[in-house]
Amino acid sequence: MAADTSVGVFSKVLETQILQTAMTVEQQVDAELEKLDQMDEDELELVKQRRLEALKKAQQQKQEWLSKGHGEYREISSERDFFQEVKESKNVVCHFYRDTTFRCLIIDKHLIILAKKHLETKFIKLNAEKSPFLCERLRIKVIPTLALVKDGKTQDYVVGFTDLGNTDDFTTETLEWRLGCANIINYR
Repeated sequence: MAADTSVGVFSKVLETQILQTAMTVEQQVDAELEKLDQMDEDELELVKQRRLEALKKAQQQKQEWLSKGHGEYREISSERDFFQEVKESKNVVCHFYRDTTFRCLIIDKHLIILAKKHLETKFIKLNAEKSPFLCERLRIKVIPTLALVKDGKTQDYVVGFTDLGNTDDFTTETLEWRLGCANIINYR
């Protein structure tokens, strides 16, 4: 009997809290709508102008990224190229691969998709056998390895498929989530 009473009291308190929260949110939305209704033509024009400027800036940023090789997944040929690519872009995902490793082809398939979707990040690949100095310096022992570089510094690694569910059948979304966890792509 006492348990039924406490559950009933708890339910009433919870119901009251939810109702109060809903009313507060509704008041905030009403205030915003009222504010928008009160705007005159000059204020609306100013909002429109700011939005247009933001869109232009976003388009310019997109064009800059595309001119730097973002939006495509491509192979670079040397360690020197790696340093140049990393220097000119804020976010870089570099796949260290070997031609004879089947799992590298699986990573390639997913990175081709992500490169087109996430223009804010440059996606490249480098043959680990042709870059022994870099592999040693970055301590790359397992192939495939993704080096996640932010502002010219290696921030994180995705080594093998461990972070991707330990399976060859991981989804592009799983890899996208992992890159998002490292803040190397804009992930929502």
